[in-house]
Amino acid sequence: MAQTILFKKVPLLSDLPRKELDYLAATLQIVNLAQGEVLFCECDQGESLYIILEGQLQILLALGTPDERQLAVFGPGEFIGEMSLLIPGRARTASVRAVQASRLWMMTHADFDGLLNRQPKLAYTIVQTLTKRLDATTMLSFHDLQEKNRQLQQAYDELKDAQVQIIEKERLEHELRVAAEIQVSILPHQLPIVPGYTFGALMHPARMVGGDYYDIFTMDGRRIGLVVGDVSDKGIPSAIFMARTHALIMAEALHGGTPGEILWRVNTHLIKLGQSDQFVTALFVILECASGKFDFARAGHELPMLLDAAGAVRTLPHTTGQAIGMFEDLLLDENSILLPPGGTMLVFTDGLTDCRNPQGQSFGYARVQSALAGQAGQSGQQVCDSLWAALADYQSGSSQDDDVTMVAIHSSLPSGSS
Repeated sequence: MAQTILFKKVPLLSDLPRKELDYLAATLQIVNLAQGEVLFCECDQGESLYIILEGQLQILLALGTPDERQLAVFGPGEFIGEMSLLIPGRARTASVRAVQASRLWMMTHADFDGLLNRQPKLAYTIVQTLTKRLDATTMLSFHDLQEKNRQLQQAYDELKDAQVQIIEKERLEHELRVAAEIQVSILPHQLPIVPGYTFGALMHPARMVGGDYYDIFTMDGRRIGLVVGDVSDKGIPSAIFMARTHALIMAEALHGGTPGEILWRVNTHLIKLGQSDQFVTALFVILECASGKFDFARAGHELPMLLDAAGAVRTLPHTTGQAIGMFEDLLLDENSILLPPGGTMLVFTDGLTDCRNPQGQSFGYARVQSALAGQAGQSGQQVCDSLWAALADYQSGSSQDDDVTMVAIHSSLPSGSS
């Protein structure tokens, strides 16, 4: 009785007479499935239709593969595998697996043929049922195709965006290489050779393109000009501002004057150019080779350090100085000293003192003075190289946050020269 009532709930069989339903309930074979058991697999040859008495069945595509996908879940009263009865030998188009322990009625070809002979009107019901399922399958395929098209379009858009980013990255890298080449071209390719003196210099940018610069050049037969600068910020804009400032300093140095007068005129030019968002600290030096007189103007730059022949290190006398490119009424620190025989003057940017070790502690002035004290009697380049080695050892592989630039002048004039 209960099985006959359940047959009435099956769309395929709901219109059959009670006597026919009782006959099917008494004659159809029962199939039991454990949870997770597969009833049949996609591409198997179909031989029977199944009506669910108890439990639930999953309808799956690509069973057991990474692309496995659930199409539907059928419960009591629903049926599967009808196409195998209508088209003998037809391959299964999906796999079926038990979600939970299930009981099924199995209808064979013989059962189905006998049913159609007894109940020919059943063919109309079958067509209606298949049409509904075909509509549902078509809609599912349509939505699936829409989703695949959406994913394909998204992947295509992402690929285009990635290609644009790659092109932009390559363009930027090319510009950075060109800017770095321009920056290197500004630096002196050979330091002056002057009897009684040795010069040393190095620059290590924190990025491909930095904001530091230096130059050592002969002003006339008896004087050497030296400039070290540090532009605010880093990168291409700073490199351009650095190149402009360097060109102005070199041009104004040709017109003569004291270091302070030269930096004052450069500042006037920069203010007129309207680069208010950038500025540069600088130290400009004029060295009289015969006497060792060291005239300098400091525009907000780090104080130089003087190492004497005995290994003592001190900073130069100083007042307040402002960076150039900021204020029309520029305040400069101007002074003169004598570079003693055997002494070394070290000019540097704040990258030397600000570089940090892995613990975040900066190198600092005290460590610079300590490292410099051990370089008495060394050439200018030996002093710079030794300080860089000490700094690299202190950093122990930690990232460099700022450009590091150093210039050293060592006097080998005999004692008593004037």
